[in-house]
Amino acid sequence: MSEYHPEQPVSPDAARTALTALRSEVGKAVVGQEETVTGLVIALLCRGHVLLEGVPGVAKTLLVRSVSAALSLDHKRVQFTPDLMPGDVTGSMVYDARSAKFEFHDGPVFTNLMLADEINRTPPKTQAALLEAMEERQVTVDGKPLALPDPFMVAATQNPVEYEGTYPLPEAQLDRFLLKLIVPLPPRDAEVEMLDRHAAGFDPSDLEAAGVQAVAGAAELVAARAAVSSVRVAPEVLAYIVDLCRATRSSPSLQLGASPRGATALLRTARAWAWLSGRDYVTPDDVKALSKATLRHRIAVRPEAELEGATTDGVLDSVLSSVPVPR
Repeated sequence: MSEYHPEQPVSPDAARTALTALRSEVGKAVVGQEETVTGLVIALLCRGHVLLEGVPGVAKTLLVRSVSAALSLDHKRVQFTPDLMPGDVTGSMVYDARSAKFEFHDGPVFTNLMLADEINRTPPKTQAALLEAMEERQVTVDGKPLALPDPFMVAATQNPVEYEGTYPLPEAQLDRFLLKLIVPLPPRDAEVEMLDRHAAGFDPSDLEAAGVQAVAGAAELVAARAAVSSVRVAPEVLAYIVDLCRATRSSPSLQLGASPRGATALLRTARAWAWLSGRDYVTPDDVKALSKATLRHRIAVRPEAELEGATTDGVLDSVLSSVPVPR
């Protein structure tokens, strides 16, 4: 992976240009997942974490590896299994015979971008250890906190099929993820292009040979985060976000609506999207654009409504159409 050494300091405009170029850079390895790449960038800008859901074989792992390469960030992957222990993720104390002392050995959570593959296949104890690191951004060892690197993001995957033998994340833990992104099957043209690349010798394990270069880094993320925090939000748009979340709580199709944490998450993601779009203010369309990805994992459909074909995205569509849009 090539190193990226930007000139200091990085201006907000330069940071936006670099992060916008990220999509085309990742496109050298992954075909047809531009929206997912944008979602990962938004999560990094908001210091949040992402839950990726998609059937096997849609390049979820390759996508995360490509994003980390294009951002010149360290990344690690952990395959979550039923026998995975918390220490396998966060690290553990190991006895050193030479020094006759216990020493802490870092776990894979000490990285910039961690891919937690099939997080729903590990028991709640291990899930909780990872989610604590996500929330606190630190690991406690012998009563002493050890800070995780910055930036730090967890991209956790789960399979929408094969639920047998899994430990689904409860709603309170799902709420810790900023976004839930659906990684779709590629359209026909994109799938043909993907096969054409493989026929020409594309190797998913060799991103450098695929031409993926670092176009941004931690300096761009720092500048971008500062710029996002200054994006203006009018009182009418703030009220619109609150009204959307409150509407989910009163929806007859839902047994659980979006919490106030969901409202603050929608505010953060809408600001990041507005900044990426080149504006210093948030519009209602920004809120609409991020509402599904931000709220779909924070609501729960009633079983009887689910039997009638209701889905989280369908209910959110109804909420978006029923809440008046400020003008």
